[in-house]
Amino acid sequence: MTELTQTIHSILAELRPEADFSMSVDYLTDGLLDSTDIVSLVASLDARYGISIEGTDILPEHFTSVATIARLLGKYGVAS
Repeated sequence: MTELTQTIHSILAELRPEADFSMSVDYLTDGLLDSTDIVSLVASLDARYGISIEGTDILPEHFTSVATIARLLGKYGVAS
């Protein structure tokens, strides 16, 4: 696991400590994240990495797994 994926896992665990993200294929379909969680996640990622994720990038397909979140961050220059 890379530092980036570890950080994403940590942020997710802080947002939803009761959720088992490791067993999920799709966080949204499985009900682990909702729109409020995504807003909080984006704010945490923005603060952690000094970026500003555009509203046009806040799409469900970018928040289905650690891998999709990491790819989104890569678009903003965050190395995995």
